Amino acid sequence: MIDKKVLLRQNNMKSVFYIFLFIPTFLSAQINESDTLGVRAGLSLTGFYQGGNVETVIFRAKTEFSFKPSKKLFFKNQNSYVYQEFGKNKADEDILSLNFLYLHPERKVYPCVLGFVSTNFRREIDLRYLFGAGATFQLLEKEKYWLKLSLSSEYEETYFSKTDFNYSSYDGSRLINTFRGTIWANGKYHLAEDKVILNHEVYFQPSLEQSDNYRWQADLGIEFPIWRYLNFKVNYRHAFESIVIENQKQEDRFLTFGFNLKSY
Repeated sequence: MIDKKVLLRQNNMKSVFYIFLFIPTFLSAQINESDTLGVRAGLSLTGFYQGGNVETVIFRAKTEFSFKPSKKLFFKNQNSYVYQEFGKNKADEDILSLNFLYLHPERKVYPCVLGFVSTNFRREIDLRYLFGAGATFQLLEKEKYWLKLSLSSEYEETYFSKTDFNYSSYDGSRLINTFRGTIWANGKYHLAEDKVILNHEVYFQPSLEQSDNYRWQADLGIEFPIWRYLNFKVNYRHAFESIVIENQKQEDRFLTFGFNLKSY
């Protein structure tokens, strides 16, 4: 049975996420914290629908919001929402909120603190949160392309809806907590005279205490500008999680199509 406090936290997190999802008034592509603009926001909508004998709905929304509270500090918030429905039955509903506070992001190497909150209907995760600190390295920083690598360490707690897992050593408790390390690489590249835009966010996140507890995700996108404020986007996400509820698969793949609204 789901703990009432966990359920309340989950519902509160959803409310906050929906506010962030629909609040942006300036729309842009993937945000680079080293930009000089004081306030930026972005919205990307992709999805898939199939009708007929089997009705399939996949919808994904992603928002980004950032601002500079001072010359030295930069705050960035990224949220994503994924919904899947097969035969009019809900198969998935994922919510993820990533929050970063950077110090001197204009430098080649700069520190940050971070906090993540998420839920996952498919994996039966009622609530997951982690917080930590690390540093980002600017490997490439040009007007048309950039590439960054981040290293960080975090403390994480995950509350599942069940207590039986694919590794029996974790059985008996809904809570799994651990310290993690994270290697994160993200970048964006304008190609063919801005007719094609590639972007990626990839991370690997092993536990620093449990060798069988790790996850990774690759989020890849390609955009084709339609006009100044609108791009057509194809997005592919591949995620792996080693510790899952018993009889669940460890891997998930999503291929979606949609649009990216932007401003300059």
